[in-house]
Amino acid sequence: MTPRDTLPEPMRGMTTAPATTAPATTAPATTAPATTALAAMALRRVPRQGRRSFLFLQGPISPYFQEVAAGLKARGHDIHRINLSLGDQLFWRGLPAIHYRGTRQAWPGFIEEFLRRHGITDVVLLGEQRDYHRVAIAAAQTLDITVAVTDFGYFRPDWITLERDAMAGGSHFPRDPAAILRLAEGVPPADLTPRLADSFPRQAVQDVLYHLAMLMPWPYPHYRTHQLHNPLAAYAGTLRRLLRRGAERAEGEAALAAIGDAPFWLFAMQMETDFSIRAYSRYTTMDAPMAETLDSFARAAPVGAHILLKVHPLDPCLKRWGPRIAALARDAGLTGRVHVAHHGPLDQMLKRARGTVTVNSTVGLRAVELGRPVKALGRAVWDVPGLAHQGPLDAFWQEGAAPEPVLRAAFLAALQATTQLRGVFYAPEGRRQAVEATVARLDADLIGP
Repeated sequence: MTPRDTLPEPMRGMTTAPATTAPATTAPATTAPATTALAAMALRRVPRQGRRSFLFLQGPISPYFQEVAAGLKARGHDIHRINLSLGDQLFWRGLPAIHYRGTRQAWPGFIEEFLRRHGITDVVLLGEQRDYHRVAIAAAQTLDITVAVTDFGYFRPDWITLERDAMAGGSHFPRDPAAILRLAEGVPPADLTPRLADSFPRQAVQDVLYHLAMLMPWPYPHYRTHQLHNPLAAYAGTLRRLLRRGAERAEGEAALAAIGDAPFWLFAMQMETDFSIRAYSRYTTMDAPMAETLDSFARAAPVGAHILLKVHPLDPCLKRWGPRIAALARDAGLTGRVHVAHHGPLDQMLKRARGTVTVNSTVGLRAVELGRPVKALGRAVWDVPGLAHQGPLDAFWQEGAAPEPVLRAAFLAALQATTQLRGVFYAPEGRRQAVEATVARLDADLIGP
């Protein structure tokens, strides 16, 4: 996953493997895993039949929702849309919509009445923890309305997620190993080979247009965003980092060279604005989990071991992480053993490290994919006994173990088959595949495990 709503946040979907590294292709991916997953889920839950009524709320900053809605309409379903901001309007054309210009205080009554009056059967949205969406989900669940949540995929770079009610730390995907093994029965192995390239330039342009439009006081005077930072400040920080990308890569390589052959662990940082941090962990900033990790490392890690803290590649760095981490290292008595990388070869770091600590980043899932020890400090879909360390952090430095191979294979296969769809949100060909897969899954009423 994760995480999510200024330019740096949604672009987290490209951080595990940049789009330029994924081989572009126009050939459709195999449909066997999806077909098998649909059949498996049909056996577990009786799908609804006939015409349904879909309400689309805020989605990806692309035409994806509009195209999914058009596909469902072509299959005979009713389509509804509520625009909450001018940015929402930009990516919804040619289909019916209403514009909510009321206050946040009036939203609960409005959305409940809307759901009842239009006989809504399904709500589709991105970002289940956004204030407007949490209210809408609560109303929908009271009325026994299905909620479908989408976002960038857990598997990067060319998958998207589609789940019931919530994803990531709130996902319904089982954390019980026995349940995972049962869910994986008859499901093909996970496909971990990138097949589609997304478009970073297209994503960036659309993101800027969306958020600049939201800054307009008209025609949605009461709209309040869930973002923590002014988008202009975030864009400036992101641009500064993009201009320094070469220097940041060199920093990552220098950090690995400085560590040399010494044992080291990796700490994967996340965006403070991401709801994975704000909603699915006990932290409100990255400073707290980093301090907690460094204090534990000083107490319990092997003498002479090092730790590398990797900054999220699209964090706008409105906080200057280098000096902040240096201060935390001094406070923990770890000067000379703590290294910072704003960029660098993630897979190489994961493979060389003795283990990885993160709050709940999809970097943790990547560690599972690579068969490396990992520890979650927050709620994560991959935080499963037998895959991730379940003991205290102090014990991880000595006892962290690689994922159990059979469970690992079952977990990856079941997670991909039941929650993931091949495709991307921006590049036209990849988006076409994502739209087709999403329409098929929603129409079949088969969402999540």
